[in-house]
Amino acid sequence: MISLRTIGLASVAVLLVLLTADPALAQAKEGAPFYGRHIAAGLGAGLTLIGAALGFGKIGAAALESMARQPETADKVQTAMLIIAALLEGATFFSLIVCILMAIGVGG
Repeated sequence: MISLRTIGLASVAVLLVLLTADPALAQAKEGAPFYGRHIAAGLGAGLTLIGAALGFGKIGAAALESMARQPETADKVQTAMLIIAALLEGATFFSLIVCILMAIGVGG
């Protein structure tokens, strides 16, 4: 399993590459395929999906643990789990739409 330290070091390496690539690509035209807002939109979408996956995993794990401890409350827990998952999915879709709009340049 990948440790948290490895993930942190990889994140710092990616950040350094992105920060140092900007001066190297400074002569690129505005229409370059990997210009600032496109990178930001891609990173935003990726972080959104990672956060949603972690959230859904925690919701499912907590709900199953709760149902295993108290089977008589399974109906209430399942209903609450579905409501929370729907709210999380709505926030995820909103964030992805903002990233897509940012990538195609709407509003700016």
